[in-house]
Amino acid sequence: MDWWIVFAIFLYFAAAMLIVAEVFLPSGGLLAVCVAACVTGGLIIFFQHSAAAGWAGVVIAVVMIPSVLVGAFKILPKTKFGRNVTLEPPKRELGDGIPDTAKLKELVGATGTVVTPMRPVGTCEFSGHRVECVAESGYVEKGKKVQVIRIESTQLTVRVINEGQEQV
Repeated sequence: MDWWIVFAIFLYFAAAMLIVAEVFLPSGGLLAVCVAACVTGGLIIFFQHSAAAGWAGVVIAVVMIPSVLVGAFKILPKTKFGRNVTLEPPKRELGDGIPDTAKLKELVGATGTVVTPMRPVGTCEFSGHRVECVAESGYVEKGKKVQVIRIESTQLTVRVINEGQEQV
């Protein structure tokens, strides 16, 4: 076997190791320049050996570089170093960003007054507190009496109460 081919293969392995190092070590792109030099050197050696070896080297480089990058990024969060340098997303419950979520759940069955016309979203007032609501049946005029029929997350759905109608 030609020793230059062995050296070209070594350059490709060195490029793969440098790609992994680039993911783990902040080098400002210096390691990426070394990767480019290794791959270029390997390609020059492959093409000097033969055109078929050169094109095989191109195909290997095109497959190797993204594969090694993806593999390194998948491994990084599982390492001790990766856990120390990456942030973990907070554990959150649905609706916890709204401070009044618990108070909204108490409004089921409450009656209030429409403050702004609901098309079908508008503002209603319940016990002196204004809340954005969704009308069950489309448009509702200002001043109508409504009742909260359900709450999904932070969205109150209201139904119009007619004058002679019983509350649910």
